Amino acid sequence: MAVPKRRTSKRKKRARNTHKKAKPVAIQSCPRCQSMKRPHHVCEECGYYDGEQRVAAREA
Repeated sequence: MAVPKRRTSKRKKRARNTHKKAKPVAIQSCPRCQSMKRPHHVCEECGYYDGEQRVAAREA
């Protein structure tokens, strides 16, 4: 079985893993109530998605 000859340094390890970061969460305004929501998700404030009410609106 292959075994590393030397320990991988922090610099080498971090350089190798630079592309493994989390992508920023995309948000957009709801066309009905203008609150911020994730695309292709039901609006948490008004409960609408694609012009139809899918869930009950959140109490204010």
